[in-house]
Amino acid sequence: MTDEDTMLPRIKRVSKEKKKLKIPVLNILLVLFCSFLLMAATFIQINITHFIIPLDIFSNKALTKADFLYTYSIIPQVPAVMFIVGLLGRRLGLTSIVIYILTGLFLLPVFALGGGARYILEPGFGYIIAYIPAAFFAGSILKSGFSIKNILKAALIGILTIHFIGIFYMLFISTLRNEGANFIKGWIISQSMLKIAYDYVLSLIALLAAKYVNKYIKYLIN
Repeated sequence: MTDEDTMLPRIKRVSKEKKKLKIPVLNILLVLFCSFLLMAATFIQINITHFIIPLDIFSNKALTKADFLYTYSIIPQVPAVMFIVGLLGRRLGLTSIVIYILTGLFLLPVFALGGGARYILEPGFGYIIAYIPAAFFAGSILKSGFSIKNILKAALIGILTIHFIGIFYMLFISTLRNEGANFIKGWIISQSMLKIAYDYVLSLIALLAAKYVNKYIKYLIN
């Protein structure tokens, strides 16, 4: 046996050990980056302008170009959650989201209306805590691959989970606070309803982006 024969296994072993060290460090950086991404998404507003058919189209009202355009403002937290799950997977995605929630409750005011442990009494906290089961369900679906069917299903299940839990939590807090029916109705209309459709479209885009970012990262590692 030559010296070259004995060196080859050693080189391969050292290479594998370096790769094992490299991947956990990369995972930690990605988890922290995604937590920061979710924090940033909380304070970003996206204005989406698109074509619509106005209700007055069959009336005698003179319509202008502006009547055929509709602008909707959305804070992209839910698509950010879907992107994180698509990029990191279920386990690491959940870790990143939990870090975000704990940061908001105990360290920094990273939620839309501030932060602190008392934030659990805010009507909107239900949407935030719902990120955890939504990430679990969406991540479980995507575990079998990024097929079009899985992406459509993961986005739908994830978004409905967030909005349903968010609404029920809001109802619970509103009952404790003796809020009236007008508050509840206004909340559902502004925080859910039409927003579900926009969250879904943006989440599909986010999952597709996560799919290719994931591939690029794996390419760099290998």
